[in-house]
Amino acid sequence: MEVPMKYICFLMLLITLGIAGIDGAGECGTSSPDMEATKLAPCASAIQSQNARVSDRCCTQVKKLTQNPTCLCAVILSNTAKFARVKPDVALAVPKRCNITDRPVGLKCGAYTLP
Repeated sequence: MEVPMKYICFLMLLITLGIAGIDGAGECGTSSPDMEATKLAPCASAIQSQNARVSDRCCTQVKKLTQNPTCLCAVILSNTAKFARVKPDVALAVPKRCNITDRPVGLKCGAYTLP
């Protein structure tokens, strides 16, 4: 029994995509921006008010996010962040408030810029 050529071509495409590493990963790798946003729970007050104290736990989580600027933007602009009424301009100032020296200064996240 002969296998139709279109099935062989489709199988080859899947194998090629798998080898190339295209596995559906998004801005935050295999995790969604909404899932990553939940990890910012220690930052709840700091991402809503410039005057709130930024905890060490918050800074640890933010430090991880600043290592992937695309993910950082996706998290700040995620549905979870919107639902939690995160203020993007305040949230993007948290890396500076944490004294993270290797933060991506000038990073554009929609209409907002990381200081």
